[in-house]
Amino acid sequence: MKKPKLSFTEIINMSVGFMGIQFGFALQNANVSRIFETLGADVEEIPILWIAAPVTGLLVQPIIGYFSDRTWNRLGRRRPYFLFGAIFATMALFIMPNSPALWVAAVTLWLMDASINISMEPFRAFVGDNLPNEQRTTGFAAQAFFIGIGAVIASLLPWILNNIFGVSNIAAEGLVPDSVKWSFYIGAIVFLLAVLWTVIFSREYPPEQLEVFEKSEEKGEEYIPEQWTEAQFADNGNKHLRQGLVIILLGALLATWFLSRDLDKQLHILSFGTIAYGLLMVFSGVLQKGKKYSNGFVTIMNDLQTMPKTMKQLALVQFFSWFALFSMWIYTTAAVTSGIFGSSDTTSQAYNDGADWVGICFAIYNGLAVPFAFLLPVIARKTSRKTTHIICLIFGALGLASIFFIKDPNMLIISMIGIGLAWTSILSMPYAMLTGALPSDKMGYYMGVFNFFIVIPQIIAAAILGFLIGQFFDGAPIYAMLIGGVSLLVAAVMTVRVDDISEVKV
Repeated sequence: MKKPKLSFTEIINMSVGFMGIQFGFALQNANVSRIFETLGADVEEIPILWIAAPVTGLLVQPIIGYFSDRTWNRLGRRRPYFLFGAIFATMALFIMPNSPALWVAAVTLWLMDASINISMEPFRAFVGDNLPNEQRTTGFAAQAFFIGIGAVIASLLPWILNNIFGVSNIAAEGLVPDSVKWSFYIGAIVFLLAVLWTVIFSREYPPEQLEVFEKSEEKGEEYIPEQWTEAQFADNGNKHLRQGLVIILLGALLATWFLSRDLDKQLHILSFGTIAYGLLMVFSGVLQKGKKYSNGFVTIMNDLQTMPKTMKQLALVQFFSWFALFSMWIYTTAAVTSGIFGSSDTTSQAYNDGADWVGICFAIYNGLAVPFAFLLPVIARKTSRKTTHIICLIFGALGLASIFFIKDPNMLIISMIGIGLAWTSILSMPYAMLTGALPSDKMGYYMGVFNFFIVIPQIIAAAILGFLIGQFFDGAPIYAMLIGGVSLLVAAVMTVRVDDISEVKV
């Protein structure tokens, strides 16, 4: 029995919640660096403060995906997580602009990002659950459409409140302007209401129905068997032990080298992260050798190493794509205010005008996701999903790198066109290619694991960008734009080798 097609209205109802989620992310991306600087953070410290975002995604998304695959109650399979995350994200959005100190803002960012991730992760699997393969490109494009709407409004809010409603965009030293505060309050309410819309007006198939649909779909890949023998678990346990010990040793050597050279403390994120992953591998090996493998942790660790081929190929594409995006998010405010508006003083009119202009630029590239969301399926129909993604990433690379050369703030609008095209494709095409390669009973989990290749590059960016900018570019944040452009170009090259096994004309 084939999964039935959904109506346009049903696809829209499924996607409305993503508008609220993107309200939260857009307010975070455009204003958190501004809040950190207002509360006294130096430019070189901003990446390490942003580490909350990728780390919470790394921890939360696979866990939520694993449990949502195994959830079924009155609200459904994915919708309970939409609602729970939205409630806590709403509270964090109210707290963030009222943070009395830098450490409070950093902790609130952890809470806010964890909550947003709890809501967001099941939305990707939601499309895979509810739509047949031929509608998934449209489904992810609809998500990109609502992401664009939410992000453009949220990014513009401080500017709108200041220029139209007269809410002040400057404040005394150490205080967040009222225009930013009220933007976060409005965003919190929109977040909750949008997610409630999807929870109320969408439906889900029960697990037994999804199993019937799964049997009718040809995946084209071999999957890890549901039941391994004891010998297989024991062999795999030995493998994890060996690999884990090697990884721990590598992390220790990195830490020793960083300490011996007295290098930037942010680089220790790399060494400690490597050691932490090695410890997880060792723990997984010990459990499997001890015949304690009937648990979620071992399942996650084993499935991580047996990902479908298409997923492994897309992982590299995602890595370089999101390294570039993270570079842009954390450094555009500092790059534009200092490099184009000529001020790093957070109490000055020039700085706050520049920061507001960054919000407008972010609104533009996010807003372009609205028309581009309808354009991408057309291009994919004429060419392929892979070709479409390559084209978009190249335009994004040119747009991001061009910021390095711009002196007139109005010219940034042209840069945003290329970035907007890449952003829309990053939000849809990799997921459309991925879902056709995944089994329905692990859709949520693998979507969570796929998020590793979004957050790991962000962690690495947080670890090394501050060091690179300070050490080699005299602390000039504008160079992060050039680095990001090169990274997007590498992502385009990596896309060439992706096997889109479920490609259909949609």
